[in-house]
Amino acid sequence: MDQSHIRNLCIIAHIDHGKSTLTDRLLEQTGTLAKRDMVEQVMDQMDLEREKGITIKAKAVRMSYRARDGIEYELNLIDTPGHVDFTYEVSRALAACEGAVLVVDATQGIEAQTLANLYLALEHNLTIVPVVNKIDLPSARPDEIAHEMENLLAVPNDQIIRASAKSGVGTADILEAIVARIPPPRADSTLPLRALIFDSKYDSYKGVVAYVRVVDGELPKNKKIKLMSSGLEIDALEVGAFRPKMVAGETLIAGEVGYVATGLKNVRDIQVGDTITHSENPATEPVPGFRPAKPMVFAGFYPTETNDYPLLRDALDKLKLNDASLTYDPETSAALGFGFRCGFLGLLHLEIVQERLEREYDLDLIATAPSVEYHVLKHTGEIITVDNPAEMPDGSEILEIEEPWMHIQVFTPKDYIGAAMDLVTTRRGTFDKMEYLDETRVMLGYVMPLSELIIDFYDQLKSRTRGYASLDYSFANYRASELVKLNVLVNEESVDALSMIVHKDYAYARGAALCKKLKEVIPQQQFPVPIQAAMGGRIVARETIRALRKDILAKCYGGDVTRKRKLLEKQKAGKKRMKRFGSVDIPQEAFMAILKLDENR
Repeated sequence: MDQSHIRNLCIIAHIDHGKSTLTDRLLEQTGTLAKRDMVEQVMDQMDLEREKGITIKAKAVRMSYRARDGIEYELNLIDTPGHVDFTYEVSRALAACEGAVLVVDATQGIEAQTLANLYLALEHNLTIVPVVNKIDLPSARPDEIAHEMENLLAVPNDQIIRASAKSGVGTADILEAIVARIPPPRADSTLPLRALIFDSKYDSYKGVVAYVRVVDGELPKNKKIKLMSSGLEIDALEVGAFRPKMVAGETLIAGEVGYVATGLKNVRDIQVGDTITHSENPATEPVPGFRPAKPMVFAGFYPTETNDYPLLRDALDKLKLNDASLTYDPETSAALGFGFRCGFLGLLHLEIVQERLEREYDLDLIATAPSVEYHVLKHTGEIITVDNPAEMPDGSEILEIEEPWMHIQVFTPKDYIGAAMDLVTTRRGTFDKMEYLDETRVMLGYVMPLSELIIDFYDQLKSRTRGYASLDYSFANYRASELVKLNVLVNEESVDALSMIVHKDYAYARGAALCKKLKEVIPQQQFPVPIQAAMGGRIVARETIRALRKDILAKCYGGDVTRKRKLLEKQKAGKKRMKRFGSVDIPQEAFMAILKLDENR
């Protein structure tokens, strides 16, 4: 294919704005898939993707399109994840493209994720093709939304395409705009090979398959190649394109998007953003922008049945074959036994991994409340990294604790500015800026701790703004804070899996709220169960679960009072002994209670 007839593009949109449905229409219109092979959201192959209406893994597809000018074009479409947790993956997919189709819902308008991905696209100098989708809905406001996009992008209104991905209206106009407006790739086939890896997956027969965009040079099969970040040398066992299934070919030329099968057995060897080059004639500079995947949120996974521990380990091993960003290490909890401490890109990533483990591998899991990674400076000058509250050193050893802070952007109608501001400031947020996007919508910029963001923040924001607000966030830096470890004691025994790291000013409120919540979810025993929150050696809050009382006097129909007293004394002694030896089973709801604390602060 002549390089001037190649177009590399992606579709960027907020969750549920019709990105996957529009991809279906493009595949239909270009004849890439026959009608009988079409299913809804053909690119979303996981059940979870279809259920949640989100794209979790990046996909690619090559389409052939004969334009109105009679020329045959090769369109390489990369379907990117839509959630903020996968921002880095989106940025690498954007680096593989020259243009982006920006899809905005005609009923909802421009949302947080739309803007975040748009700014990423503009940073990569991508040509934007704006589309107003869902114009066939009764509540659609296509002209109003088009006016918003006109102001945002500074493009003429007549260049904004009105479409309905469901009915196929406007699909032909989008294809024509892609070939007319998006430039061909700027690639040089005479230079040494440089191919950008924008995703990878594990195949049982081909090993690790890297999704690549050839930036310079040529990538033939059966050639020795190497990874520029690690220097690892591998064989290009097979190269080809996605249509949308993998179709093998002889070579990938400069500017094309396709795949290379490596035969590697570990996805971690091939990292998103890395550059492939030839072993014999390597390139001197990799494609810029590579950075290793770094987990931001951590949680413990424990099987409810101790015997399932080997099954959980095998399930995590298999899951990691297709998800290099997942990290896990074995750990032991006094309360929960053997399990794994897992690292995730964000809360959505955590939720997806937990659901996949439970569904695909038939495991019954207890997940501890998520935490973040802290930098702890000891009096000795040693700096340690702590992602599990149970591993936090004693307060007497600590000089300073640093926690991760995030830049957040809240997009909300102006009627809810006060409610949104109140929520962020109670979560230790620091005001940064406020911008009016139009007469009715406002963008609030704040900096706030990640630990406050992952605990129920998004749910609270949605409820306070009646679902109208949207949120985007990115990592800012690490900052020193007055943090303390809050221990939870159930029946006078510390439950390490329930401990958390909180700000000193909020320790009492958090402790009181958590004790109250645990009292509701832990079942009653035959003896009173005290629930205490302790900060260091000091108890800051307490609740007591009253004992179940068995009426042992029911069988006494009269008689001397000493007989009744004897029975009651016997019961009292039994309960005292039971309390000393009794153990309290803590249900999964207790560990999730941390996520739903209402501290009235």
